[in-house]
Amino acid sequence: MRILAVQNRMGIGDMVIFLPFIQAISKKFATPVSILVKENSKAIQFLKNNTAIDQIIILDRGSKIKNDRHDGIVGSYNLARDLKKFNFDKVFIFNSSLRFNLIARGAGIKDIYQYPLFQKNKQHIINTAKKFIKKELGLEVESNPKISVNDQLIKDAKSKYNIDSKELNILLGIGGSGPTKRIPAKIFINFMKLITQKHKCRFFLATGKNVEEQKILLEILSTSHKEICFALDNFNLSEILPIIKNCNISICNDSCFSHLSSGLGIETIVLMSDTPLLYGSYSPRMHPIIPDGENTVKHNTHGKDRINPHKIFEQLNNILD
Repeated sequence: MRILAVQNRMGIGDMVIFLPFIQAISKKFATPVSILVKENSKAIQFLKNNTAIDQIIILDRGSKIKNDRHDGIVGSYNLARDLKKFNFDKVFIFNSSLRFNLIARGAGIKDIYQYPLFQKNKQHIINTAKKFIKKELGLEVESNPKISVNDQLIKDAKSKYNIDSKELNILLGIGGSGPTKRIPAKIFINFMKLITQKHKCRFFLATGKNVEEQKILLEILSTSHKEICFALDNFNLSEILPIIKNCNISICNDSCFSHLSSGLGIETIVLMSDTPLLYGSYSPRMHPIIPDGENTVKHNTHGKDRINPHKIFEQLNNILD
């Protein structure tokens, strides 16, 4: 039996969120599931060791910088033709789009399971998926994504980067997909001052190449903590995952690294400044910190300057205790 799951949301975080549901399908039918995802989900980089995943098929649509193969009416035809080659028996479509329903039919897929059509507005990203899998398969799925990394790669990373188990190894996810999510460098620096007074630490700094992210990285590296910092901005995700797995704890902006580290089973403190609290609390490994003066956080909270380093320190101590 060949099964396809369609998860067309953008970004790494959403891909991680949907993992438990894809894994539940795989377990139910006792076979790996192929996935149709966008390239910016980076699924190829972090899901290649996941035994529940078979083929990772890229949805070539929505880049806005080129004529994508799967855009428009012709693109729908191309996608149906591309999928038909795999001879899928079943498809689970995690959206309400008529387009994907018609594409699945065009690809000759006999059994089509999908969110209710034309009901996209105000869909809860997790609850809708839970109800879908419960309705179609009778399964209760826990929102607890799990990402696998080869054990030998973890050992190799520990040796290659001189990761000392006697130290407190901390991933600092200092990057972010938008300016309102990027916590200022001074907050991380103040936290680092607090924790290094109590523990011998090493910090792994995870960020992208965006100019503003690089400014945060350079500001942290300009401090006296430079010698115990290791920047990961020149690494790809497949290289970073074994390093994260060697860390004791992660402290991350609401970014891909908060999703990845919690998915790897690392206790993750998530600094929530400007997105719904759900994105920093859906996993039991996530421990959100919200801005001072707020009871919750949502879009347009604009709280990045009000994340308290002392609260980060307290949360970390609570986790370690």
